[in-house]
Amino acid sequence: MISILAEGEGIVLPFPAPLFGAIALSIFTVLALVTWSYRNVANRHDHKSSDSQGHH
Repeated sequence: MISILAEGEGIVLPFPAPLFGAIALSIFTVLALVTWSYRNVANRHDHKSSDSQGHH
């Protein structure tokens, strides 16, 4: 089976291989920015934080 795979032309990528890394990096960057945008959200609601401290 390995000899059959070795004889083939290989996998044909739809675009150059480094572009896969660039796409992954950009997706992770966007996700990190979305996560970063939610920082300190719990402290924005002071009226809720004082009531809910006893519940945790």
